[in-house]
Amino acid sequence: MSMTIRPARPDEAGLVLAFVRELAEYEKLLHEVEANEADMAAALFAPEPKVFCDIAEWDGAPAGVAIWFYTYSTFTGRHGIWLEDLYVRPEHRGRGIGKGLMVRLAKRCVDEGLSRFAWWVLNWNEPSRVFYRSIGAVAQSEWTVKRVDGEALRKLAAGS
Repeated sequence: MSMTIRPARPDEAGLVLAFVRELAEYEKLLHEVEANEADMAAALFAPEPKVFCDIAEWDGAPAGVAIWFYTYSTFTGRHGIWLEDLYVRPEHRGRGIGKGLMVRLAKRCVDEGLSRFAWWVLNWNEPSRVFYRSIGAVAQSEWTVKRVDGEALRKLAAGS
């Protein structure tokens, strides 16, 4: 049994979307998924992409995914990586695939001189919280996430 991790290929936008939908279903957020295959292809495989995807395979079968992008910290004066999605299919969990994807991104941070590697985790998702603690992640409780979307975003953009 073996694991490989590689960048997603242009013909895999549908696979990436399938992973996103599986994650959203697990998180009880499938109703929020608006993206389609064309959106994934346009974002991941544009001439100058702003988002990236690594796919983990177990014995050649797609087993997990990490979708990420670069951030920038004015405090450190350097870029970092934001992990948007990490997902391992249930039948492949417990094999080190999630950790392998995290190690790959941490190595990228170190190799590129990036200052941070960050992500969100749902408060109720205790298995993921335990996993993240096991790899040294520390909760940033002094910050509260804020978001503007939908109608509120349109109103803000209009100056209201």
